[in-house]
Amino acid sequence: CSSLTSITIPNSVTSLGEWCFYGCSSLTAITIPNSVTSLGTGCFADCSSLERMVVDAANPVYDSREDCNAIIHTSTNELIAGCKNSQIPNSVTSLGDYCFYGCSSLTSITIPNSVTSLGEWCFYGCSSLTAITIPNSVTSLGTGCFADCSSLERMVVDAANPVYDSREDCNAIIHTSTNELIAGCKNSQIPNSVTSLGDYCFYGCSS
Repeated sequence: CSSLTSITIPNSVTSLGEWCFYGCSSLTAITIPNSVTSLGTGCFADCSSLERMVVDAANPVYDSREDCNAIIHTSTNELIAGCKNSQIPNSVTSLGDYCFYGCSSLTSITIPNSVTSLGEWCFYGCSSLTAITIPNSVTSLGTGCFADCSSLERMVVDAANPVYDSREDCNAIIHTSTNELIAGCKNSQIPNSVTSLGDYCFYGCSS
């Protein structure tokens, strides 16, 4: 529903189904009332104009702590949905599957050292994102994390990361123990030590 510009979710609503607002590319803001205790996968995926995401302070399951412009599952500290103005609080420990999927207006994001995992397709289609740094805390990267990020120019893994690296300033993410390149960008170089190119590693790299 690409022409939907605004919607009010009343307090009678307790759940939002999977992909329910997917592709609502004109939607600019969303407020999750305190009654909503279930959010399906990809609820706000591909909502490229979203600027504001707020969870009612009385919600028992989700929050948008520190005015972060994102939806966080309170008990697990997993960020499950973000937008172009999102900030990832230091208390977040994981980025959920599809959490920034299709967020084509996102130009930059800082992943704090509290984050240990990035879910599947979590930054898929973030076509304005130009650089990403993987901190030393991240030990799990889901399939297609940075697929279709066509403007990515710089990919760096912190030198202290125990699982991944970007050896030889290669502008790519390599799984250290297997020497598999799992994500690349338009400026990537493939080091001679790499033995395999992973699934979707250059998917949608149109530049």
